[in-house]
Amino acid sequence: MGDARDQPNAPEGEEAVRDTDVRWTMRGAFTVVFLGLTAGLQMSDMGVQAVSLSAIQKSFEISDAALGSLQGLAGVLVGSALAIPLARFADRFSRKRLLLCLILASTMMMVLSALAQNFPLFFIGRSAAGITEFAMVPLVYSMIPDLAPERHRVAANLGFAGLMALGASGGFYFAGPLLTLAGGLSPLELEPWRKALLLLAVAGVPMLVLAGLTVDPPRRSSTVEARIATSLRDFLRQRRTVILSFVGAAGFLIVGVQAINHLIALALERRYLAAPGEIGESLGVIVLVTTLGCLPFAGLLDRCLSARFHQTSRPAIMALCTAAAFPLVVALAFAGTLHMAFIALGLALYMTSSANALVPTMIQDLVPATLRARCFAIWSFTVSVFGALGPVLAGALSGQVLGGNMMYALAYVALPSMVLSVLFAISLFVRQAATQCSANAQKSAACSNSADNASLS
Repeated sequence: MGDARDQPNAPEGEEAVRDTDVRWTMRGAFTVVFLGLTAGLQMSDMGVQAVSLSAIQKSFEISDAALGSLQGLAGVLVGSALAIPLARFADRFSRKRLLLCLILASTMMMVLSALAQNFPLFFIGRSAAGITEFAMVPLVYSMIPDLAPERHRVAANLGFAGLMALGASGGFYFAGPLLTLAGGLSPLELEPWRKALLLLAVAGVPMLVLAGLTVDPPRRSSTVEARIATSLRDFLRQRRTVILSFVGAAGFLIVGVQAINHLIALALERRYLAAPGEIGESLGVIVLVTTLGCLPFAGLLDRCLSARFHQTSRPAIMALCTAAAFPLVVALAFAGTLHMAFIALGLALYMTSSANALVPTMIQDLVPATLRARCFAIWSFTVSVFGALGPVLAGALSGQVLGGNMMYALAYVALPSMVLSVLFAISLFVRQAATQCSANAQKSAACSNSADNASLS
């Protein structure tokens, strides 16, 4: 990974463009929207799966721990094997061709999941379907700086996240109607949840056609980045303290958030004896409102604070929003009614989504353009490792310690993870502030020397 071949070269068939003055084009804007819709489609099947967990558990006769592994580990296995090698292709070859391959592979793996006759095969299918999330995230966030002007980069990142949120919320909100529709389809004698996955797989066909209209932009790097000839290994070694603080801040936040995201439907169903369709509909609204509503809030905070604090404002926003979620998670664990639980859940997800909204921008700030896709791939794998811990730990606690009380299990996993996230975010803030102060001091010294030389001459 750190040999001479990792030196940032121009991709095959094109030259890296050393010009940061990117301008919007119609095809460029369409590409950003399309990438968001494609990622949203992948997120939607996770929502349908989450709402169908009880049915899946009955179909395969599996334990809570197995459900936790399905929600946490499925996706890590294939993603860990393919994300970084595919990102090397994204850094060097046509990103558009890679996009077409990913959509096709994701569609095929969704069909495999729907037709699996035993849990190991279903687990493999769901793991393989995670290829879209693992490989598309590096692809998208490596392309956005080459498609959007710098002054619109944060907005483009947040817009892409918003489209993913639409897919995620749609998976929850329409899970009930989709399962009802699927149950009424007679051509195949399958459980409704299997037919629902097949219907989502069919949506991959028009996405393949529309992918042909996207643009494959030239890679653009700033003048400073163009002078940097560092391998991925050298970059990680040089920035290791800042990177470790960032990974701790964002990673432990994901542990808590993913435990809640993946298992809250089952926890609500068990505690309040509510129907899966009713829960899915409400969760769809909550996911949509929180993940979309947090984007202008996070963008406004970033715009207001970055003018004064620059990049150090982003870890500060993460720490403050995560800390604000503490009492809301406690309220969720002890809510007396389903209605109060939904309110606490919505507020908690709003704050954690706000804390997480600027993470892609923070990575783009840290990473040179020529290493961007690979660094996002490494981050995608890291996210999945952290994200797998949440559901796995919560499922194990619920089944083996708490007698099936999934709601308490979620709180026991989420709260310590969020505390660690805040501590690492504070560490990142301090390190970036020190670096910024040092850079400002050097700039002032250089200006002073220039002024002294001018006066002498």
